[in-house]
Amino acid sequence: MRLVWPIVEALRQVDGWPCEHVAVCVTGAVEATRGDESRRFEWASVTKLASALAMLVAAEEGLIDLDEPAGPPGATFRHLLSHSSGLPFEAGAPISEPGKRRIYSNYGFEVAAALVEERSEMSFERYFAHVWQGTTLELRGSAGSGASGTLADLSVLAHELQRPARVADETLAEATAVQFPGLAGVVPGFGRQDPNDWGLGFELRDGKSPHWTGAGNAPETFGHFGRSGTFLWVDPVAGIALGALTDRPFGDWAIDAWPRLADAVLAEAAVSRGQTQGRG
Repeated sequence: MRLVWPIVEALRQVDGWPCEHVAVCVTGAVEATRGDESRRFEWASVTKLASALAMLVAAEEGLIDLDEPAGPPGATFRHLLSHSSGLPFEAGAPISEPGKRRIYSNYGFEVAAALVEERSEMSFERYFAHVWQGTTLELRGSAGSGASGTLADLSVLAHELQRPARVADETLAEATAVQFPGLAGVVPGFGRQDPNDWGLGFELRDGKSPHWTGAGNAPETFGHFGRSGTFLWVDPVAGIALGALTDRPFGDWAIDAWPRLADAVLAEAAVSRGQTQGRG
């Protein structure tokens, strides 16, 4: 059963965030928003979630194969999306052999997008727009960080990651499973994690600590955050997703505020579900 919260106490926390503009949404088993749903925000690396979905569509259309060679010698498209190709953060020569380390790489997404461009015979921006038609989501420049959109667009992405319509269920399940297990690496802003598990464009919560999601989030939680002060996570065990768009760059404020909000939302959702089940 889907619930709609007319007033969500947990989301009131964002009123105290050090942002001029902020908008948040909860989707799934419960639905709620707070803030301006029409304002456009820069998504930064939350872009990777939308770009990864577009690349998975390309895989289903037969334009690319996840296990075909792509990027540096010995790497595949799968390596590029899971930050295990050995490519550095920005354009440059590999700094590790493929499959040896989890090196967070915007450049890897650019290389992947270029292959989709070549095969689709259109810019990745156009391909991205085709996949996300029906929204106001726009990609300008980087496939890893160049998207902008509204809270309504973020909500569409959240719903897609909960009940996919653009890709098959089994495709999303593969994309949110650990790729190349056991690799260590750094989660930007949160330090070295061993292991630093990642899916195909999706960061996986697993047992990472510290982390930008809440202590109450299930290990199966997946998503991404951006340096523009944005994030989206999906907790399939709780049956909800939480997303936020702000105009305040990521920093110490977010390291404190985001997990607190996550835990409050999860707790309130659990209470709401329990009350509804009791009435049933």
